[in-house]
Amino acid sequence: MSTMGRKIRVLVVDDSALVRSLLTGIINRQHDMACVGTANDPLVARELIRELDPDVLTLDVEMPRMDGIDFLGRLMRLRPMPVVMISTLTERGAEVTLKALELGAVDFVAKPRVGLASGLDELAAQIVDKVRVAAVAQVRRAVAPAGAGAPGVPGAPGAAGGAAPAFLGRLSTEKLICIGASTGGTEAIRKVLLPMPADMPGICITQHMPPGFTTSFAARLNGLCQITVKEAVNAERILPGHAYIAPGGTQFHLARSGANYVAVVDDGPPVNRHKPSVAVLFQSAATVLGPNALGIMLTGMGSDGAAAMRQMKDAGSYNYVQDEASCIVFGMPREAIAHGAADEVLPLGQIAPALIARLRAETGRGHHRI
Repeated sequence: MSTMGRKIRVLVVDDSALVRSLLTGIINRQHDMACVGTANDPLVARELIRELDPDVLTLDVEMPRMDGIDFLGRLMRLRPMPVVMISTLTERGAEVTLKALELGAVDFVAKPRVGLASGLDELAAQIVDKVRVAAVAQVRRAVAPAGAGAPGVPGAPGAAGGAAPAFLGRLSTEKLICIGASTGGTEAIRKVLLPMPADMPGICITQHMPPGFTTSFAARLNGLCQITVKEAVNAERILPGHAYIAPGGTQFHLARSGANYVAVVDDGPPVNRHKPSVAVLFQSAATVLGPNALGIMLTGMGSDGAAAMRQMKDAGSYNYVQDEASCIVFGMPREAIAHGAADEVLPLGQIAPALIARLRAETGRGHHRI
């Protein structure tokens, strides 16, 4: 969708009149966007979408008559369009938000707390940034999530015919995989992790996400994947067959303790405006892992981690970058490619198979370096 040369037209859908008014004011104060209408429930919104043809929808997660998730599911099947979810900062809100991202929402932002002036400017900046990103995002018609990966099915997303072949020797303990992602990344990460067999090398993940949401994100993935997925905890050992997600609102990097790799989770300052930042994880990978690292850069806005991924490559890492056609937003992958950080640029669905095949080939040769 092109919004070049004209304002981004936004439709606000929220059951709170005060929140509708607040969001309308935030949007209308921007030089490049306009709130063209508001709706207090999805049934009204459905008519306004037909009438106003907005570029972006902001959608409350929980509303009367038809909840935001039911409405989003129908919308993405029948008239796909960029949607930014307005989410409550609760465990329930996080669960519903992750479902919305699975259904095709571009991104989410915390719901404004009416009457709370502190932090409103920062929240306003987040909302307008995410509306701008949504306006240029590649939105796809929703399809049913792949059945592969059903909990409790041995080898479900792995190789046909049952459990995937094992990685032998010390490879799975020497290697580590580092993944960075932002806008569109929750679904991209899910698609990368689903095919991973249970004895993969450890996986460290930084996804731009606020506090409170990464706990639910890790739990959701853990219920789908053959590997164990959890939030990273400071000073814990990075184990094969495990994926560790940077907790929202922290910085996550790697260190060595004897022969082991360990997680470092701390309250470091934002880097590239992000906390967690992909650059922090990738810089530590370049220093600590060297040629024992494998890097993956997935969909996301901006350039966080691109220069650090080049540092990884210079230190001997082998790096995969998601291609433009399969990205929701091609910002971070484009910048990684521009920095010369990519060894392979692949569609999202080919990244995990390529990485697994590379590890298996290396195992078959009996070496410990790729």
